[in-house]
Amino acid sequence: MAAFILGKMLGVEGVLLLIPAGVSFVYGERSGFSFIIVSAVLFLIFLVFGRKVPENKTIYGKEGLIIVGFAWVLWSLFGAFPFLISGCIPNYLDAFFETVSGFTTTGSTILIDIEVLPKGMLFWRGLTHWIGGMGVLVFVMMLTSLDDENSMHLMRAEIPGPVAGKLVPKARSSAKILYSMYFVLTAAQVVFLLLGGMNFYDALVHAFSVAGTGGFSSKNASISHYDSAYIDGVVTVFMILFGVNFNLYFLLRLKEWKIVLKNEELRVYLGIVLGSIAMIVINILSIYGNILHAFRYASFQVASVITTTGFYTANFELWPQFSKMILLGLMMIGSCAGSTGGGMKVARFLILMKSIKQEIRQMLHPKSVTIVRINGKKVSREIVNNVYIYFICYILILMISVLLVSINNFDFMTTFSAVISTLSNVGPGFVQVGPMENFNNFSWLSKIVLCFDMLVGRLEIFPYLLLVSPDLWRRRF
Repeated sequence: MAAFILGKMLGVEGVLLLIPAGVSFVYGERSGFSFIIVSAVLFLIFLVFGRKVPENKTIYGKEGLIIVGFAWVLWSLFGAFPFLISGCIPNYLDAFFETVSGFTTTGSTILIDIEVLPKGMLFWRGLTHWIGGMGVLVFVMMLTSLDDENSMHLMRAEIPGPVAGKLVPKARSSAKILYSMYFVLTAAQVVFLLLGGMNFYDALVHAFSVAGTGGFSSKNASISHYDSAYIDGVVTVFMILFGVNFNLYFLLRLKEWKIVLKNEELRVYLGIVLGSIAMIVINILSIYGNILHAFRYASFQVASVITTTGFYTANFELWPQFSKMILLGLMMIGSCAGSTGGGMKVARFLILMKSIKQEIRQMLHPKSVTIVRINGKKVSREIVNNVYIYFICYILILMISVLLVSINNFDFMTTFSAVISTLSNVGPGFVQVGPMENFNNFSWLSKIVLCFDMLVGRLEIFPYLLLVSPDLWRRRF
């Protein structure tokens, strides 16, 4: 069953590769043939593994995690070949890094000059963000007819956040609802960018990146290339919107306004955004000399970092240390659970803070019964424990990754921020991986470690911890 799902998934990727191939041919680029070649190979794999449904169609939670873990690696492995075959990125590890960064919506790049790439390749980079934002398997579930019960195991393994559930009774229907809202928001952003003077191609590429909260741009200078307060404002608003839990948009469709407005995670998320903007505006006011300019650049950078999009309109490397530390903290926090953003998620930090408060109360009043509540509902002990374990694993992976990447002998801030940026799927970091720099100078070992961090960060650790567990491979699952 795992081979069947993975085969079908690779067949879907083969069809998707025909889209950038078409873009390449529209612009008269020979690089379009590289997409056709990889698409043909993936179609053959689909014919071998993805056509015949196995007799035993049952999968459980463990298999769901394993399938999702392999799915993202396989999509990245094959998605890298067009870059290699076309010669746009002659080193396969670099091409793999770029593709992993795309699908995981990280936005870190090894490319020095983005604008020399063919239009089809830039479109493929942006499209990887759009697909990866909502989830590779969720996308496949929407298009195919996977068994509904099995699909839910895949959805739970892939949707970010401490809790994942159905919007409606059928998982496939949930996937369609998610993507319908995703498509509407993306299309709306394209229209607003067109009104700001962007051409249709650039508007589409940037909308893909914002929707997936990824950050790949078709311009070397990212959004700052346009130097437009209107475009900055549009992108800022949509980045914040895509950082919101998509379940809340579904509730808005049902006109459940009160439930949305009372949502604790949403209020904390917006509070962090507004608070961070206010502190940074005060801190950088002397640099820009005008509160409107300071607000414009502070709000964009805050929205970009907390939603882990990674676009930039200012070189925040030149900002005071206080502002940079705020941005570093936002990298770790990330956006809401159930959004397209990365990071540890606001919901987890909310549960952690409430758990600490609960423990303090328990110490002060040993006989009292205290429980953690979110939105007025009790949070089960199992979910609280999962948050603790996730946090511990996040810190351990962060420490080990920093240790391995430090072999490059870069300064501490470069090394630390590179790991934080990839583990939280942000994109740029500080110093040598700042907004004006890239990851090209890292060694092959560091690039592999950072690729692992991007995948672990996007799938929230547990699928890949399961894959490297010796117990898994001692027996058949």
